[in-house]
Amino acid sequence: MNGWFLTAGTTAAAVAVVHIVAGGRDVVRPLLAGNLPDEPRRVLHTVWHMVTADLVLAAAALIWLSLRERPGGDTIAWLLAGHFVAYSVVFLMVTLAADWSKPLLRLPQWMLLLPVAVLAGIGTL
Repeated sequence: MNGWFLTAGTTAAAVAVVHIVAGGRDVVRPLLAGNLPDEPRRVLHTVWHMVTADLVLAAAALIWLSLRERPGGDTIAWLLAGHFVAYSVVFLMVTLAADWSKPLLRLPQWMLLLPVAVLAGIGTL
């Protein structure tokens, strides 16, 4: 068993739960209640659900990799690590581009996503 992958997968699963619960309350409900035109609102709603599926599947893949005894998971793990790095970078870029006080805390999702990348990366070593 690879404890690093298991920890990465468990962390990713926790991130998915936070996304579902807090994102549903703080992002999706206001989005759907807002006055955006119907088509962009529905596209954004769909994208939110796509990210939900993505986070759940990534968590499952990391947990599955942790339980494998045979080699060959490193490529998948590196891809998943890169995936979480990319998510973190996007959140950081969007956050830092906004004119907010304490911008790194306004959209703290990067703080949840980056540890998954680090743990998955360490698990490949």
